[in-house]
Amino acid sequence: MLEDRIQDIDALVGDFQADGAVVVKGLFCPQEVALVRDGIDANLADPSPRAAVASKAGDAGRFFEDFCNWTRIDQYARFIETSPAAEMAQRLMGAKTVRFYHDHLLVKEAGTRQPTPWHQDQPYYNIKGAQTCSMWMPVDPVPIESSLRFVAGSHKGPWLMPRSFMTEESRWFPEGSLAELPDIDADPQTHRVITWAIEPGDAIFFHMLALHSAGGAASRRRVLSLRFMGDDVVHAPRPWKTSPDFPGLEAELAAGAAMQHPLFPIVWPKAV
Repeated sequence: MLEDRIQDIDALVGDFQADGAVVVKGLFCPQEVALVRDGIDANLADPSPRAAVASKAGDAGRFFEDFCNWTRIDQYARFIETSPAAEMAQRLMGAKTVRFYHDHLLVKEAGTRQPTPWHQDQPYYNIKGAQTCSMWMPVDPVPIESSLRFVAGSHKGPWLMPRSFMTEESRWFPEGSLAELPDIDADPQTHRVITWAIEPGDAIFFHMLALHSAGGAASRRRVLSLRFMGDDVVHAPRPWKTSPDFPGLEAELAAGAAMQHPLFPIVWPKAV
């Protein structure tokens, strides 16, 4: 039971609904952290075709990303199936049913200068709906300067223009079709930014529209992020390549259809 691990869940739910992001301290036991760490090591040793380096060639470190590996990395699949991550997402979203969307590996090696720029996740995706939740779980201690930062309340909208992190190109929505991101760092008085230092066993949960960023990493920062969908999320095919992409999905799942597909299994309630 989630209550056996976390106290005052109602307060977390209230903060999530108001701010779009919360930190959940001590959610995962050492065995669950070790399971994810082993999965990350396996993923790094055998990257998928979706893997990419998101830092520049002159960076002293390295920012590595990979997506959608749960079907081939057994440790990821076992963690998704057995850990309380999906139940926590269900409580925060207020959903009856939770589907898994995808996994996202983010590793910043020691000395990485490349920041993660301010952005929302959902505009990069092929889904529509308000009941969304991402989990960001480190297996290394993350000091506050390397942790996620959020603009509180930004999950309530509007959608903002997604751009490529390296070149700032608008590869997704056409120029001018969405509002541009405000300069958060240049106007900190206008925006309430929330952030936390976290340890292995902790996790940050956030809405897919929450505006967020992160700094570089003086020490190694290995993170597994899991994305979850609630009852109202439907397929929203795009005329461009989403991040991540799901080739062939349009032929199997109509626009506006619920995400009822083997790629997106129900993870809460758990199968008996």
